[in-house]
Amino acid sequence: MSTDCKLDRIDLRLLSQLQIQGRITNVELADAVGLSPSPCLIRVKRLEKAGYIVGYGAQIQLEKLGDLQIVFTEVTLADHRREDFSRFVNAVKDVDEIIECHLASGGYDYLLKFVTRSVSHYQSIIEGLLERDVGIEKYFSYVIIKTPFVKTHYPLESLFSQNHH
Repeated sequence: MSTDCKLDRIDLRLLSQLQIQGRITNVELADAVGLSPSPCLIRVKRLEKAGYIVGYGAQIQLEKLGDLQIVFTEVTLADHRREDFSRFVNAVKDVDEIIECHLASGGYDYLLKFVTRSVSHYQSIIEGLLERDVGIEKYFSYVIIKTPFVKTHYPLESLFSQNHH
């Protein structure tokens, strides 16, 4: 991944637009960011090659497929050596229902996001992890009742427009 690619305001605008609408045509994208189509395409290819754009995908409306249960879980590990963290991460990354894993500061070590069929489905996954002895000392679960919104794009222009990279 090349890191010599400096991003300017137009690059940030391109990335912002592509996050919101990944299937936008090059002509529409060029128009949205104030470029002509040829330089727009060159910039997008450069952003892909430099590793800023890592893929394109469909956003799925999961609720249309059926009832789901989202659970956030705080996990505290029993021991805190490097190998303990590695063992835990290696164990949870292979669990399909765990869709996010964050190492956090504060009163616990990891924050996990689960998407499961039900609370009992979630509980069976947690019990399976405990039985596998992957280093969990304790965990605390937050069963999500309702999700008013989830943003699927980052506020790139407000985060990086001052050239803080």
